[in-house]
Amino acid sequence: MSSDRPRQRLPFEPAKSRKKQANRDSESPSETAKPENATAKKPSKPAKAKETRAPRRQPRREDTAIPEVVSQRMVSRMVILSGIPLVMAIGTFVGSYFIVTNELFPLPNTAVVLVSMGCFGLSVVGLSYGVLSASWDENETGSLVGWREFRVNFGRMVEAWKANRQQKSNKN
Repeated sequence: MSSDRPRQRLPFEPAKSRKKQANRDSESPSETAKPENATAKKPSKPAKAKETRAPRRQPRREDTAIPEVVSQRMVSRMVILSGIPLVMAIGTFVGSYFIVTNELFPLPNTAVVLVSMGCFGLSVVGLSYGVLSASWDENETGSLVGWREFRVNFGRMVEAWKANRQQKSNKN
């Protein structure tokens, strides 16, 4: 194999190491050689770049943690909205086994698969809706169905995604 050919990246290789590797590969031997004058300084980066960045403040754990009341509210909704379809999905297998072994009526396998997959899918949707339909305000319990809370919390989530995408595009 020739060493002149650029190295192919691995699918799981992090982006940072690819950039560093690409910089190392692109340097010529004359650039990597030490200067003849050992006291010569490397050109420094402009000081403006450091001054324009605001210092990062690490949020405290208490600021980012979900309050216990809100967490319990989410869990109770998730158990109900996800647990009922999950029990129905498992019940589909038990019921179909009972019907087939006792030969009550012919039951197509595809019907069992489709009904159980539908129930498992409802269970996954119930997890998401359980989190988003709970009131994220400690002092407000929210409604029984939680549709108003779902709209507010989903809007907050979409705004956070947009802000994160905007922040990433500004960095690049």
